[in-house]
Amino acid sequence: MPELNHQNRIIFKIWIFILALALAITGVFYSLGGAKLISLGGSWYFLIAGVLTLISAWFLFRKKTVSVWIFTLVFLGTIVWALFDAGLDFWALHSRLMFPAGLFAALCFTLPSIYKYQAQSVAATPAYVVGGITVLGMFGGLYGMFIPHPTVQANGKELPLIPVTAETQQVNWSHYGNDAGGSRFSALDQINRNNVSKLKEAWRFQTGDMSTGEGNGAEDQLTPLQVGDKVFLCTPHNNIIALDADSGKQIWKAEINSKADAWERCRGVGYFDSTQALVQPTLAGSTPITVVANNTACLRRIYTNTPDGRLIAVNADTGERCKDFGVDGTVNLLDGLGAGTQAPRFEVTSAPTIAGTSIIVGSRIADNFAADMPGGVIRAYDVITGQLRWAFDPRNPDPNYVLKAGETYKRSSANSWAAMSYDPKMNTVFLPMGSSSVDVWGGNRQPLDHQYNSSILALDATTGKEKWVYQTVHNDLWDFDLPMQPSLVDFPMQDGKTKPAVVIGTKSGQFFVLDRVTGKPLTKVVEQPVKKADIPGEQYSATQPRSVEMPQIGNQTLTESDMWGATPFDQLMCRISFKSMRYEGLFTAPGSDVSLSFPGSLGGMNWGSIAFDPTHRYMFVNDMRLGLWIQLIQQTPEDLKIDANGGEKVNTGMGAVPMKGTPYKVNKNRFMSVLGIPCQKPPFGTMTAIDMKTRQVAWQIPLGTVEDTGPMGIKMGIKAPIGMPTIGGPMATQGGLVFFAATQDYYLRAFNSSNGDELWKARLPVGSQGTPVSYISPKTGKQYIVISAGGARQSPDHGDYVIAYSLAN
Repeated sequence: MPELNHQNRIIFKIWIFILALALAITGVFYSLGGAKLISLGGSWYFLIAGVLTLISAWFLFRKKTVSVWIFTLVFLGTIVWALFDAGLDFWALHSRLMFPAGLFAALCFTLPSIYKYQAQSVAATPAYVVGGITVLGMFGGLYGMFIPHPTVQANGKELPLIPVTAETQQVNWSHYGNDAGGSRFSALDQINRNNVSKLKEAWRFQTGDMSTGEGNGAEDQLTPLQVGDKVFLCTPHNNIIALDADSGKQIWKAEINSKADAWERCRGVGYFDSTQALVQPTLAGSTPITVVANNTACLRRIYTNTPDGRLIAVNADTGERCKDFGVDGTVNLLDGLGAGTQAPRFEVTSAPTIAGTSIIVGSRIADNFAADMPGGVIRAYDVITGQLRWAFDPRNPDPNYVLKAGETYKRSSANSWAAMSYDPKMNTVFLPMGSSSVDVWGGNRQPLDHQYNSSILALDATTGKEKWVYQTVHNDLWDFDLPMQPSLVDFPMQDGKTKPAVVIGTKSGQFFVLDRVTGKPLTKVVEQPVKKADIPGEQYSATQPRSVEMPQIGNQTLTESDMWGATPFDQLMCRISFKSMRYEGLFTAPGSDVSLSFPGSLGGMNWGSIAFDPTHRYMFVNDMRLGLWIQLIQQTPEDLKIDANGGEKVNTGMGAVPMKGTPYKVNKNRFMSVLGIPCQKPPFGTMTAIDMKTRQVAWQIPLGTVEDTGPMGIKMGIKAPIGMPTIGGPMATQGGLVFFAATQDYYLRAFNSSNGDELWKARLPVGSQGTPVSYISPKTGKQYIVISAGGARQSPDHGDYVIAYSLAN
């Protein structure tokens, strides 16, 4: 066999050195990390593979063929281990096999040159064939990165398209969730799954007002309203704009220019038409709706509540302030709250709820900032005069107590920051409740906190009297407050009948289905025993509610095998981190050690809420899967000198931050790798369809790609549908479609509601966290899909766009 010539020998030696160095570095990392992992009770794979890889590197430095055979054992063992550890999960296998496959292929292609260098005879073909097959397998893995991998496959049956009738066709999108019950369902079918591919941009409007992009609340979360020939918007600083529904041209603009340090966004506005006849409740025993004047200068009104504590009414026809509302069109929401109301300590963060002739307003109270905070009182105001009708104070033994001059509502009580729902048939408003301050320590909680924290609360919309309350977390220490608008649906029972129900998803990845009249569960809920942590004086609950008859979304109990990384290196580090923390499943209580909460305080499910298709009894919901590690640390007087403003980013990745008025400071951050990728395997966000008749997942698909995001904030530009965290909401239509825009890439997508197949997408100029809406023009009869795109939480790009789509002529 001919030897290598001089020049080729030099090239060969350089290549051998590079390849051997790569093996050596891999071996050292695997060995050291693997030893640490074993000491924590983890897998032996990395240590064994690391030691063998080091031996292979040693022989390769010496240009011995045995190096290749040793690493062949490593690679074959890796395949066996990966299949045993991860099964046939694509992304899990990708993380485990791609890098070792690259090293193995390189060694295969190098083997003939080693023989030649040693002046030994060898048939090169087998080595090249095996290397080539390995490379083909890697190309297959690369190809698979661009194919969606549903976590639950659809059954293959197409749901029939049921035509919209004149009686059922949607007239307006006049509430935040379309109807007062928050269905996010458009009873329109001009655009359907058979023609959605022809959807084109119809108009584009720029508001002229965008968030500063400084984070801590600067993001787009708007859901517009449509009534008649107008579309109503609010901007990040609460300016209200009316557009022509067909052209997108501005009709009027009301300048509000709210100012808050940490909440540059507006989720939506409220609408009331005093010329429409009041629909009184039909359920026996319901309180009548209060009649209001219908001869005012503002017959139709748009309402916005601002983060700096104002409730404002403007004329829906002209944009002028409604002077008979409050004082010159404004009600002061800070009245009765006492000290410390400057945003972001206190903010009104969701669209006002119109319930009969009352406007009901909740608030967000800053998390884990201080034990003494403004109260989370819920208040109702007259839609015409702005006069306070009632208040519900969750820490007052008489929650409807009327304040006297100089009095304030109880401090630090449970609040309701997400959107509410209203049932006019029973004149009841349904509120998703948060927690009393602070979120991760409950040593100061009062008996009423244990009643209202993290619960669904039903109140009489006219009087504010409690009808029922149902708690979804006992002594919530995880910030698992209820984050979304309750969905009022007709729930299919097992006897074939339907029952009026309240359905809500939670940050803990659970769904609760409650009787709308009584608040009793309609599906099975058990009290699951949970472990305590080690915080003295904590009021630990021995059990937590587990909704076992409904699907659990993204809240599986993690194991070491669920750890993931873009490479085996960050996967190994995630395994070490996972094994280093205390983790006991969904309700792992925070303690003085480092513990893991999965899903974390962002969810699970969040404020985007549920879309419900009443024609097929299908429910659609998006989720995110971001674990959170947390530790409570004894706080010192010096700690209280640390400045924290209570914004959303406080306590996350900032080191230990004090919680004033408590014994502890809190240190927490997202459970991510050094590359900024969630440590558990993909998907990190999905869209799920649930068949409410069977109470099973009908399909589940990953949502979004890494085109406009990536490790360390670098846009990867890769359209790999790995499924990323999402925090907006879906819209379903009677055309058999689910529209969604709140992915981390800049697209509005339409999915087939039968199986989750992506049927259409449109590139947006910037990211969106808004919910799409759909309406039919009363002038032209054309159906539109409208989305706001102003920049999402993770987006470095911000804008001021509102874009409408319709079928091409």
